[in-house]
Amino acid sequence: MSCCGQYEVSAADEPHREWRPQIYRRCTDVPWLVIFFVFWVGMVFIAGYAVTVGAAERLIFGYDSYGNICGRKNSPIKGASLSGQDMTSRKHVFFLNTCKMDFTDHKINSLSICVSSCPQEELNGLEEIKHFAQYNGSYLCLYNLNISDYTEPSKAAHLCPTLPVPPSKSLPLFNRCVPQTPACYSHFILALIHMVNESDFFQHIISGIIMSKEYIIGLCFFAVALAFIMVAVFRYIAELLVHIFITLVIFGLLFVSGVLWWLYYDKSHDPTIILETEMENTRALLGFAIVATTISVIIIVLTLVMRKRVNLTIQLFRMASSLIQDVPLVLLQPLWTFLILALFWTYWVAVLLSLGTAGNAYVIADDQVEYRSVYAIRYMWWYHLIGLIWTSEFLLACQQMAIAGAVVCCYFNRDKHNLPSYPILSSISRFFNYHLGTVAKGSFIITLVRIPRIILLYVYSSLKGKENACARCLLKSCQCCLCCCEKCLQYLNQNAYIATAINGTNFCTSAKDAFLLIVNNALNVATINCFGDFLLFLGKSLEDSWHSTTPVT
Repeated sequence: MSCCGQYEVSAADEPHREWRPQIYRRCTDVPWLVIFFVFWVGMVFIAGYAVTVGAAERLIFGYDSYGNICGRKNSPIKGASLSGQDMTSRKHVFFLNTCKMDFTDHKINSLSICVSSCPQEELNGLEEIKHFAQYNGSYLCLYNLNISDYTEPSKAAHLCPTLPVPPSKSLPLFNRCVPQTPACYSHFILALIHMVNESDFFQHIISGIIMSKEYIIGLCFFAVALAFIMVAVFRYIAELLVHIFITLVIFGLLFVSGVLWWLYYDKSHDPTIILETEMENTRALLGFAIVATTISVIIIVLTLVMRKRVNLTIQLFRMASSLIQDVPLVLLQPLWTFLILALFWTYWVAVLLSLGTAGNAYVIADDQVEYRSVYAIRYMWWYHLIGLIWTSEFLLACQQMAIAGAVVCCYFNRDKHNLPSYPILSSISRFFNYHLGTVAKGSFIITLVRIPRIILLYVYSSLKGKENACARCLLKSCQCCLCCCEKCLQYLNQNAYIATAINGTNFCTSAKDAFLLIVNNALNVATINCFGDFLLFLGKSLEDSWHSTTPVT
């Protein structure tokens, strides 16, 4: 990062800013960039530790009760005689007690082994298990039992699966044999749900991401395509949409008010109404009619008063269209941000998988192996979660700074006839050289608000179904307050980044200038936000309606 150049403008020297792009700049919020760098040193340390001691293969491919990862060649574990076997040809996990499997004390009370294939038909006797092993090459009894001893009840009682063995089908990703008979399947699913409910919060995240990864990736690409379509639509019919919106709102409010008054008149003049509940309904209709009429009058008056300011929204979209025409590559900036975020999220999930499987192997009864996680890993999970939020917000803030800088280069440029050849690259170079600390500080403020929201959401979900209604109501209220605070901070941050791109000031000075500018022009800003957000809402509604038709499991 280069910190050369002179700083021309400061809050003390110039109380009334010109709001013109500064030629000479200096680095802003350097201590926060140092803090962000030190934080990422910790992230790299956690990643190295997770890769060293973790074993994500155990979670993805599955492992048996003796510490062998299915589908892999394993190293022996000291004290476990059945460990260290070559399971290259045995890629599926089979539970010996599938129909009576239970989850107690964070453990499955059924032995598991690696098999070549899951049984496709129900096996009702030891002869059928032996026949299946001979002709399919899949041994359903423990490794230390010879196939010739499968039919001896004394040896097979504790070393072979519980009869009858239901037909099973392997999961496409986790390679676990899932029973297909209704009774066994329902019991297996109940045990799986119980295991998920008792698992750690971060294991919930892991399982959710893995089970829905196809839908997540598909919907992300679909959302990007619809976003481009939405921009193209707004490019040509923004003015029409604004006038349609005003007309629909006015006539809609008048229609609702008229219907409520007509219903009240009809009910109040009905001689058959004698019950108290019917009279209460009539009074309720009167109240709704009065409220709807009041809102209608207020909206209509505000629309008439601000009808000239509505043109600001139309002009805003026209300027945005002109900017897109001059700098079409600005539409690709969210795509690059998405690709960078996807790479970061892939890294984050890989480290989380490694952390979730990091632990030491302990030999328990009957040569079985149990993996116990180190308690300090829980703190690493929380550190890793903060890294996810802060870095994601940092990357999104970088995108906002890049777009803001490009717009500033074209719209606020001192010489309109001498525009930069590559405004986006110039903007990225400028904020990368001078304003990365400002981006780190702004994104950290959002992180400070979002972390308590996540904690409260987790506590609220834990209290569901319990009788403490007051605690749940209080938590819900706190979540709403934090959500509103986060929305306000995000809006202020975006405007602070724009102010930084123009004036080259630090985050606090830019946020203060942006706040004062918004307050002094509150009516214009409210008008633009009202109609502009509604147009964006139309596009998002189209996008969400497509998403809602896509089945997600």
